[in-house]
Amino acid sequence: TARLVNENRERADLLGRAGVFIVPAAARQRPSTAEILGAIRLSHAAEVVVLPSDKDTRAVAESAAEQARREDVRVSVIPTRSVVQTLAAVAVHDPSLRFDDDVVSMTRAAGATRYAAVTIASRRALTTVGPCEIGDVLGLVDGDIVMVGADVAEVARAILEGMLAIGGELVTLVPGAEAGDDLRLDLAVWLEERFPLIEVAVHDGGQPLWPLILGVE
Repeated sequence: TARLVNENRERADLLGRAGVFIVPAAARQRPSTAEILGAIRLSHAAEVVVLPSDKDTRAVAESAAEQARREDVRVSVIPTRSVVQTLAAVAVHDPSLRFDDDVVSMTRAAGATRYAAVTIASRRALTTVGPCEIGDVLGLVDGDIVMVGADVAEVARAILEGMLAIGGELVTLVPGAEAGDDLRLDLAVWLEERFPLIEVAVHDGGQPLWPLILGVE
């Protein structure tokens, strides 16, 4: 069984080490149906799981999967909306299981992972939590802006406080290209002190535009 994922090139090593075929996507761009279909064919696998890692890529992934099925390839698209959901799905992949059972297990793992992210505003806008200016730090949970702040670490801590208030056993941190070493270390240390029973995993993603992506399981 092959696993395909839409990712920025900087994140290829992160998932490539887990045996995932990467469909590269530049910042602010999405892969085409033809690119995903080409990757499915190049995998030479009879059974393929596609992990979009982005809500806007799901439609082209479904289109590619439908075309591949006409070529007698079994394809399932698990609608992951973030790299942390993809990581959760890949972590439970078991090639010894029947394809359908494996897809169910991976889908449950992805669905059980709440995702969030921190980015920097590139324009003035009115968000659901108030106005933001260029350079403001935006905190998003499940794709929705929930906080406007001035410091990446402070916004990340506030988001984690809110997410962990309703439970969680594992926090996954994926620092981006703009995240400094202090952010990686300080957040991990803060989590260990504030939530000592929580397991923390840090994976350097190197993604542009998003200094931090995080997941809670």
